[in-house]
Amino acid sequence: MTKVGLLECDHVREELLPIAGDYRDMFPALFSQVAPDWEFVFYDVCNGHFPASADECEVYVCTGSKFSVYDDEPWIHRLKEFVREIRDSGKKYLGICFGHQMLAEALGGKVQKSAVGWCVGLHNFQVLSQEEWMVPARQSFNLLMMCQDQVMELPPDSKLLAESQDCPIGMFSVGKNMVAIQAHPEFPKPYEKALMEIRTERIGQAKVEMGIVSLELPLHELTFANWLKNFAAL
Repeated sequence: MTKVGLLECDHVREELLPIAGDYRDMFPALFSQVAPDWEFVFYDVCNGHFPASADECEVYVCTGSKFSVYDDEPWIHRLKEFVREIRDSGKKYLGICFGHQMLAEALGGKVQKSAVGWCVGLHNFQVLSQEEWMVPARQSFNLLMMCQDQVMELPPDSKLLAESQDCPIGMFSVGKNMVAIQAHPEFPKPYEKALMEIRTERIGQAKVEMGIVSLELPLHELTFANWLKNFAAL
């Protein structure tokens, strides 16, 4: 078994839990389809529950969050330190949305609100660098997004791997043990739809309507989960 630590940076709103549970349900539901040997351990980092050291797990997955990585919160400062510890330990780090931004911010990159505003619904990402672990290979892939912040500057020793029309730094790696994506491979479409609808005032009616229409297109979340599984096994 491969021990995988889920760094929970937020929790699903109570009224949306019936759709697909919390993030500690969504991530195992996704990865159980491609990596049945992954055994998840949950760390409620947004409430101060951290691993004692990076050696507790072989792989860490850092989730999305309603917070921003530049917010002045004690747990966010502590998480940045832990991300640097993961880097130095050689353990694998897989960053998702906030976890993608956290990787950049913790290691010297820059994150801020994007001029394009919210990215919601299904987005197509173009692969810029075909890596050995991207099997089965694809030139592009569709994943769901739910963000305002984006990585504006990459940290040192990083490599840009994919982009989308509205997200130039869509996916990147750092060294040999860390990779991150701005999208949400773990979100099922019904959860994305409910989240868009509940945030319509903040996102804007027109963008939400376009986002809901985009859900008719196919997702490649299992292909992407396979890529992360392969990366974690390197």
